[in-house]
Amino acid sequence: MDYFTVFLWAMVLLAAIVFIALYFINAGYGMFRSPKWGLSINNKLGWVLMEVPVAITIFLFWFLSDRKTLLVPFIFLLFMEIHYIHRAFIFPLRMRGKNRMPFGIMFMGILFNLLNVFMQGYWIFYLSPRELYSDAWIGTPVFIIGAILFFVGLAINIDSDRRIRNLRLPGDSNHYLPYGGMFNYVTSANYFGEIVEWTGFAIATWSMPGLVFAIWTFANLVPRANAIYIKYSMDYTEEVKRKKLHRVIPFIY
Repeated sequence: MDYFTVFLWAMVLLAAIVFIALYFINAGYGMFRSPKWGLSINNKLGWVLMEVPVAITIFLFWFLSDRKTLLVPFIFLLFMEIHYIHRAFIFPLRMRGKNRMPFGIMFMGILFNLLNVFMQGYWIFYLSPRELYSDAWIGTPVFIIGAILFFVGLAINIDSDRRIRNLRLPGDSNHYLPYGGMFNYVTSANYFGEIVEWTGFAIATWSMPGLVFAIWTFANLVPRANAIYIKYSMDYTEEVKRKKLHRVIPFIY
């Protein structure tokens, strides 16, 4: 077993540990921010610093490789850039609240993002068989299905973030029960969108690194969606019951 494969399986094991731990510990950002998480930074700046390394690093992986003239690897680059440029610049600038992000959360986010961009970039632009992602890959069922899921998930994620944001007036940092769109089915529609998005990416690349990314997305967001559901169930008990809302997977969980 080569070192890269060992690294991937270590990331899967770590994701399992994180998944279990997050059912007992609420990561201290957003509605669960607490002084016990220590010093904090402006939320908008924190998001920029946490997400921009991916946008820069994945570009460098592509630019420094000998595959930058190939179409399919370039498309995968665009997939990641679309998400992370939005997450690093557009999403933070549209925030209305004045929440703060603990340094610890930001640094853990940066660490994961760097490990993940290494997984994706090294596989797509260097390690994968050169003939695997030929132009013919665009016509394969896995690419078509994966690309559709990626953009559907991206659209759900962006729409859900917009709905959450529009619940607040400028400067308001309170949290309200979102409604409309996929929030008619789950209390964490934004997380559902991101899970669908990166599941699509995993299918489109049909790769172990892509699968590991999808596993990490699930492991990180599903426990947090559970915590959000519990909080909303206490704060908006009747409405949550009336709408028969689930946590993050419509009709299932």
